[in-house]
Amino acid sequence: MTDAKLIIALILCSLLLPVQSLDMSYADPQGDEVNTLSEDEVQGLLNGEGMGMARAAELNHYPGPRHVLDLASQLQLSHAQRNKAQEIYNRMHDEAVRLGKMILQKEKELNDIFKRDEVTLTRLKTLVMEIARLRAELRFFHLLAHLEMKGVLSREQIEKYDELQGHRTRGPIDEHHHH
Repeated sequence: MTDAKLIIALILCSLLLPVQSLDMSYADPQGDEVNTLSEDEVQGLLNGEGMGMARAAELNHYPGPRHVLDLASQLQLSHAQRNKAQEIYNRMHDEAVRLGKMILQKEKELNDIFKRDEVTLTRLKTLVMEIARLRAELRFFHLLAHLEMKGVLSREQIEKYDELQGHRTRGPIDEHHHH
């Protein structure tokens, strides 16, 4: 790969990463190991949080399992629906935590090669591409949970969910439901 192509690839990869704040300080007052990410990003990755990764699903009538569980009584979930929502959430959360830890490890490695002045184009490309792959996988699992959740709820429950979440007028709900 030419240097120009590598630079373009790195720029494109950086555009895939969510921007938490344009006024982000790179200072590391606590001496944390991963100072390439904000504290909110680190905590979100460690806790398996969605961090907006499933917004495309959420805004288009694909409810998230965590919010469905939080709204279980308002949505009048059956016992079976609650169990299925919990199962979907647990599977997604476990994967998100696992991948979050892997992302943090790769971010630490990225930080360390710069800190130790051991950056090579090959190592830089490898780490950036691996971080991008892990983030894509993480987003996939968050979106998959929304996809699975939609199949558990009735059309009426999804409409109620959208209303409770404040995005009721976001287009028609399709008919791909099990209920």
